[in-house]
Amino acid sequence: MDNTFIPRRLNDGWKIAWFDLDVALPFVAIFFLGLLVGQKLGALVLGLLVSRAVLRIKADKHPAFFLHWIYWHLPAWCTPLRRTPPSCLRQMLG
Repeated sequence: MDNTFIPRRLNDGWKIAWFDLDVALPFVAIFFLGLLVGQKLGALVLGLLVSRAVLRIKADKHPAFFLHWIYWHLPAWCTPLRRTPPSCLRQMLG
């Protein structure tokens, strides 16, 4: 008999191992840059600290919290949102 994986939740975000993508990506990027520079241990420690900070900031918030943060704090070319206006276009109504 063949073991078939049946997913419990269809709308889960992407994961690297058991970490969410938005938590694991800063660690991977910092560690890769550290390997390029030649500072393996420093990059490992800094990557772990940044990932832990991201995990603490993300706790008890909406699952798309970092997507919203990227939209409001980074330039428009950094966001994956194409149908929304740039965040620099703000108007007060009323």
